[in-house]
Amino acid sequence: MIGRLRGTLVEKQPPELLIEVGGVGYEVQMPMSCFYELPDVGEEAIIYTHFVVREDAQLLYGFNTVRERALFREVIKANGVGPKLGLGILSGMSASQFVACVEREDISTLVKLPGVGKKTAERLVVEMKDRLKGWGAGDLFTPATDAAPIDSAGVAANDANAEEEAVSALLALGYKPQQASKIVAQVAKPEMSSEALIRESLRAMV
Repeated sequence: MIGRLRGTLVEKQPPELLIEVGGVGYEVQMPMSCFYELPDVGEEAIIYTHFVVREDAQLLYGFNTVRERALFREVIKANGVGPKLGLGILSGMSASQFVACVEREDISTLVKLPGVGKKTAERLVVEMKDRLKGWGAGDLFTPATDAAPIDSAGVAANDANAEEEAVSALLALGYKPQQASKIVAQVAKPEMSSEALIRESLRAMV
């Protein structure tokens, strides 16, 4: 079991990153709510991981804190929710928003997440309501996420490239091509980085 990685960030291509540890590069997928808080490429990062072994692949999912990982593990315990869907759920809204939706039995908001139909949303509410009691005291992810300013850090030299990267990330999270392209075009502003575009697009989806 790989539970924690400490090394140098080599690549960041939302929602996937490459971190080098002792000369070995590990590909890790992260919810966007965690991805926004990563340091710059070339800097050291500590990532808590959830390791998934399938017949056709070995996958690592990463988080900034143990508590974030714990919530992910609770989410994927729900019937019909695998790691990929869990990644999409915790990218589409902040942890506190998700917990609030479950507590309020807000099916209409949950079905806006990629891959979540009415039956899956209902299962999430029924199966997680008791397990998530006590989780809602503040955002389990970074409190500053929703208020994070759009700054010049990581701004793509070409706006079109940033939009392409944003669309690609949304597709990886489970959104449909037409839906991803449409929402990115709606929120795009000059000189927005791909991460800022993804953040604003996900915010507009819910």
